[in-house]
Amino acid sequence: MASDVVEDELEFYSKAEKYWRDVPPTVDGMLGGYGHISSIDISSSRKFLHRFLRDGPNRTGTALALDCGAGIGRITKRLLLPLFKSVDMVDVTEDFLNKAKTYLGTEGQRVRNYFCCGLQDFSPEPNTYDVIWIQWVIGHLTDEHLLHFLQRCRLGLRPNGIIVIKDNMAQEGVIMDEVDSSVCRDLEVVCKIICRAGLSLLAQEKQENFPDEIYHVYTLAMR
Repeated sequence: MASDVVEDELEFYSKAEKYWRDVPPTVDGMLGGYGHISSIDISSSRKFLHRFLRDGPNRTGTALALDCGAGIGRITKRLLLPLFKSVDMVDVTEDFLNKAKTYLGTEGQRVRNYFCCGLQDFSPEPNTYDVIWIQWVIGHLTDEHLLHFLQRCRLGLRPNGIIVIKDNMAQEGVIMDEVDSSVCRDLEVVCKIICRAGLSLLAQEKQENFPDEIYHVYTLAMR
């Protein structure tokens, strides 16, 4: 568990905030120097999400999405705004959200709220979101904070809404990254936390066509 590798919770969060304050507000910065994988990532995410937005009695709505750990709005701009009427963004780094207001261009007028907040302290408004998208950010939460955040997200969903986690998964156990002060959990650990949060896994997909040297990436949908 993350508690085995996170020795000081306050330091864990403060070091991460400091790391991201020094990262340039660019797509390459958001992706740790792997900006070239952005199109592959977005294309796969769009296909994954479309299966829930298709016509049918249990179709997920397209009124409002929440982008968690949104950065400058890479996912908001290329994945969420083309599919949803409005988007809310939440990120701990104020400079990124300020940059988003220009990066998103005129389509940014459909961003309803920019929340500057760590996810450990953020509560989605109940019964509000059709999709809550959480990408490359769960490693910045301790196990308990991730558990409680997912519970709050569950309450934030509208009928037929879904939560999506897309993130790196370790081969086994939990690995600490001292550089950005994050943890990488294996898929089993993440799924156990999802289950503890009272959520059911609806779909799971391994990302293809990413560079061999990076962690395996999985996309998980739940409600």
